[in-house]
Amino acid sequence: MSTQTLSHSGGKESPTRQIIEHLQRHGTATVKEMEALLGVTTTAVRQHINTLTAEGYIRRQSVHNGVGRPHHVYAMTDKAQELFGCHCDDLALTLLQEVFNIEGPARAQMLLDRVGNRLAQRYAGSVRGLGLQQRVAEMAGALEERGVLTDNIVQADGSIILTAYNCPYHELAQQHREICDMDEKMMRSVLGSEVTLSACMMDGHSRCSFVVRPTAIAAAA
Repeated sequence: MSTQTLSHSGGKESPTRQIIEHLQRHGTATVKEMEALLGVTTTAVRQHINTLTAEGYIRRQSVHNGVGRPHHVYAMTDKAQELFGCHCDDLALTLLQEVFNIEGPARAQMLLDRVGNRLAQRYAGSVRGLGLQQRVAEMAGALEERGVLTDNIVQADGSIILTAYNCPYHELAQQHREICDMDEKMMRSVLGSEVTLSACMMDGHSRCSFVVRPTAIAAAA
């Protein structure tokens, strides 16, 4: 599949891209769910599915729910995850590997800390809210502008779950989990709050979830 098939057309996302983004958010989907998503017929949905399957972006899997025949759902492949990664991953991965080899882990970590600080400065311009909920929402919006699908949900205890459904550093993070630590520290700096990466795609989860909690100072204010 060419990138044109998954691109935006006339300000509107293509049907195939809508399917991919739906699977990123929900993990799996049935044909009926995709019909409702796109507002088209079963035949049209199956045409999109066939295209995505043939190009290796989605796969079909069987689901058994008790007795009876299994039903089929569709899920993304790793190839689809890479569509939303950073296009400079190959170069970045090579450079980082060379830093680890030549300078050692300590110097490589120092470099990642500096990169994280630069990213924090970049995001800080978009995150200006006074309240934590507003700041998390602004952070989610800034991530969306950079191609990361997000949700943020306030919990009963006052914490906020910021969820990312795709990783801009997918290939890089697979080789170096220090990238995930850098991302966590960057969010902590931008939000000015306690941030914990509670679920990570690199551990086999379908998404990355960051738990954001008010700091003791903020809570007392």
